Amino acid sequence: MPLIHISLRAGKPEAYRQAIFDSLYRAMRETLSVPEDDQFMTITEHDAANFRYGDAYGVARSDDVVFIQITVFNTRTSEQKKALFRRTAELLAESPGIRSENVFVNVLEAAKENWSVGHGLAQFA
Repeated sequence: MPLIHISLRAGKPEAYRQAIFDSLYRAMRETLSVPEDDQFMTITEHDAANFRYGDAYGVARSDDVVFIQITVFNTRTSEQKKALFRRTAELLAESPGIRSENVFVNVLEAAKENWSVGHGLAQFA
C-alpha cells in the first residue's frame, strides 16, 4: 500500500510524467511485492522559484532532479528498501531518461493501523 508523492520542476511533457509513474510502479512491484493495480501516486510540478536542490553528499544534480517520497507499511526490510532505491534509479534512467544522480528517494514508514483506504475504515488495523 505505498503512497507516492513526486515533485519536479514544471515543464515536462505528459508522456515524461506518465513514464515516471510507470517506472515507479514497476520498481515497487519488483522489489516490494506491491499488489497489481496498487497505484496511489501524485506528481506536483514547481516553478523554478519554488524548487531548490543542492549537490550535497557528493551528488551533482541538475534541474531534472526528481524528489520521490514513498510512504509504506513499516514492514519492509532494509534489503527491500535498498533494492527499491537501485531499481527505481535503473528504471527511471531507462524511461523517461532521468540520470541516476537526479533520483532522490525518501521512504517513510507508517504502522498499518494508520491507514484508511476508503469508506472511513481502518482496513489494516
